[in-house]
Amino acid sequence: LKAHPGTCTYCYLRAPAQASTSAMGMKYLGAYLMAVIGGKESPTADDIKAILEAGGIEFEQDMIDRVIARMDGKQAHELIAEGYGKFAACGGGGG
Repeated sequence: LKAHPGTCTYCYLRAPAQASTSAMGMKYLGAYLMAVIGGKESPTADDIKAILEAGGIEFEQDMIDRVIARMDGKQAHELIAEGYGKFAACGGGGG
């Protein structure tokens, strides 16, 4: 009996070889955002690599390059604010 399509965090951690590309890509975006929080307005590929290496996390250069290319000319806080409205539409508030 399969309760979900296997894309949740639990399934990703249990079977990373079968995880979706978007789930695997989160580590790159997460590292990018960590660099932003650390004071880099426009993090570089080297910034992302340094963060991933510090955590002992393997990476693929092409995935880092994708993040850098997609974020080119964009501000992280603007994208977060834009996406927040979509996230808020999911509900989840108590009351």
